[in-house]
Amino acid sequence: MNKHKRIMAVLAAMSVVMMSLPFLVPHLGILSLFGLVPLLCMEFIGTQTGVKRMWLWHYSVFVAWNAVTTFWVCNATVGGGIFACLANALQMSIVFGMFRWSRKVLKGILPYIFLVFLWIAWERYYLTVAQISWPWLVLGNSFARTVSLVQWYEFTGTLGGSLWIWICNIWLFSLMLGLASGKLLDINWKGCAASVGGYVLMLAGPIVLSLIMYCNYSEKPSGTLEALVLQPDFDPYQKFQSMSQAQQNAILIDLMDKGLKDRKGNGMVLALAPETFTGDIVLGRLESSPTWRRFTGYLKDKPGVNLMFGASTYEYTMSDTAPSKTVRSLGENRWVQSRNSALIIDSSATAQIYHKSKLVVGVEMTPYPALFTKIDDLLGGVMGRCAGQDEVSLLDCIQRDTCGNVTRRVPVGCAICYESVYPEHCAEYVRKGAQVLTVITNDAWWGNTPGYRQHLSYAALRAIETRRWIARSANTGISAVISSRGDIIQKTSWWEREWFRSDVNLNDEETFFVRYGDITGRICTFMAVLLLLGIAVRAFVKRRENASQ
Repeated sequence: MNKHKRIMAVLAAMSVVMMSLPFLVPHLGILSLFGLVPLLCMEFIGTQTGVKRMWLWHYSVFVAWNAVTTFWVCNATVGGGIFACLANALQMSIVFGMFRWSRKVLKGILPYIFLVFLWIAWERYYLTVAQISWPWLVLGNSFARTVSLVQWYEFTGTLGGSLWIWICNIWLFSLMLGLASGKLLDINWKGCAASVGGYVLMLAGPIVLSLIMYCNYSEKPSGTLEALVLQPDFDPYQKFQSMSQAQQNAILIDLMDKGLKDRKGNGMVLALAPETFTGDIVLGRLESSPTWRRFTGYLKDKPGVNLMFGASTYEYTMSDTAPSKTVRSLGENRWVQSRNSALIIDSSATAQIYHKSKLVVGVEMTPYPALFTKIDDLLGGVMGRCAGQDEVSLLDCIQRDTCGNVTRRVPVGCAICYESVYPEHCAEYVRKGAQVLTVITNDAWWGNTPGYRQHLSYAALRAIETRRWIARSANTGISAVISSRGDIIQKTSWWEREWFRSDVNLNDEETFFVRYGDITGRICTFMAVLLLLGIAVRAFVKRRENASQ
């Protein structure tokens, strides 16, 4: 390996470390504002020295970054973890490769501007319409454990953080390039001061603004709701082997008994149990479920107590042909549709149901079912076939009087597991009227790795974007209550059977991000398309000119 390649290898390693640490270690989000500079330097050196197969270099950086930060996915599914790492890195590398292609027809700073817009357009695609979606490493998520620096996400959303990261990295890179080439020193002192001063302002301005917002933020609640967060602590790999559903129900009710023991009066309480707590719910025939009967019987004499819990639910139909592409055949014209659902029940024994719509590819859903269900059938049905809702809906926490009449209603948005990673999805709950958000999840599939801590931290970003308090129940931890400032107010330990009660503030105001959506992503997508068309036209004209000479 020659000298240039050794330098490039060191720069690649530096970028991997600097971009990974914010996802692994608390309070290091600021490293992402410099972590892409080594990657840009590596690409510049490789281009200037004529290194062959440069795509292998930047693809290796992205593979390593994905592997270091999300290796824990392999604890749940080795094949899925490897595929997520390689496929996500490939898409990052394609975006970076298009930037390198643009440098053949564009000069100066324009290719780097194109890189910024194209990258954020790709992240927006991941967060909105992509069926095969793994947005875990969206750049703006780097600050999930450094929330005091991104309070302005209530205006821009997480992609505003991605834009900030790219601008700071490219600006610093251009200053370093100008200094190394002497061009920065050749301009007059006013130009030099403006360039350096602009970078300092871009770096420090959002930080100062956020810290001011953080320190001066004051709650303006439109009421409170008492949350009882339950963490039953079942090993998901042994859940159905080590104990029956009846035993699990008894443990959850015991936790509720302890949590409600010193409850005064019949005030409203929202008890939260984790995702897929039970698997015996048949849609349209709730009364056939032993879990349903046990819970409704328990709540019958507890007016004001609402229990929200996750369930793997099923819907059975009779039909000569498949009712949809996601059903599975049971033979004899019988079909079953599975869903990942959240239910909320109270003393009236009525149920409200929400079905998870942001489903995990492979494990829960078969993407592009018209194509992949046929392949899955040939493989013996190895992929999930859950179906979600077409749009977000809310679950109401209800207070009733002694006659059963509704006296108070609090609309609640319930994000099931993976859904809490999607900013606009969670904002949609608030647009529908949610005054508080909940997250029910089961993170134990990943073991004691950074995965469950990262997942918890992303909920803090949703709290800032929507300025809603979040109550979170995780099967084995970490369960928590998060304030609208993104602070964790109370939390449980990992892999412990625990419960806690906490008041959560309600809010009926909408943030700029909730009201207008992801303006940052939309503008960047529009600009990326314009620049892409411009580059394509310019490349075509340049080729015609070369051919005519």
